[in-house]
Amino acid sequence: MLKSVLIIAPHPDDETLGCGGTLLRHKAEGCQVHWLLITGMSEERRFSKERIAKRNEEILLAAQAYAFDSVTQLNFPPAALETLPLGQIIAGISDVINKVKPQIVYVPYRNDAHSDHELVFDAAMSATKSFRYPFIKRVLAYETLSETDFGMKPEDGGFRPNVFVDISAFINKKLDIMEIFESEMGEFPFPRSRRALEALATLRGAQSNCQAAESFMLIKEIL
Repeated sequence: MLKSVLIIAPHPDDETLGCGGTLLRHKAEGCQVHWLLITGMSEERRFSKERIAKRNEEILLAAQAYAFDSVTQLNFPPAALETLPLGQIIAGISDVINKVKPQIVYVPYRNDAHSDHELVFDAAMSATKSFRYPFIKRVLAYETLSETDFGMKPEDGGFRPNVFVDISAFINKKLDIMEIFESEMGEFPFPRSRRALEALATLRGAQSNCQAAESFMLIKEIL
């Protein structure tokens, strides 16, 4: 039976930063992979028509590169999710979960620097309750360079990965896909750079005895 996988991304590029290689591996192994984008640009949020068109093109190209089985955009306001009722975000995520019925769900790490990541994590936890969604068997939190590494909350113990995925065969394609998001990339030592992403994959690989890896914190697993 093919597995259905859902990646929940607060913003386009989070899915690639956090688990692009893992998503490519899922597709190579015959899984259905679905992309849920929580936020979206709009003129009401003072994004230009040109910027919106460019972002939409990036989303389309990334979706094609991954060969996602579905792409859903909730188009909530970026960097302003706290202005919405949490129930509205939960309902949007729940609708997608009920539609694609994923066995595996990837979510952002709660204590990232970006407030959108925290709110998406909280909403995703409500939308993955086992008694409502018994088909969900695994929930993992991914790390996002420029967000996870800048989360400085004193009470947070930090991102401590306990699941590693060998992406040695997919690291180059992951990096190529990341470069689709031109406006989000920069030159090293900017954290969202090809060199930084490759360095993190090398570090996670060294921690798990492979050439390149992505790491996750296991939130829930039902066997």
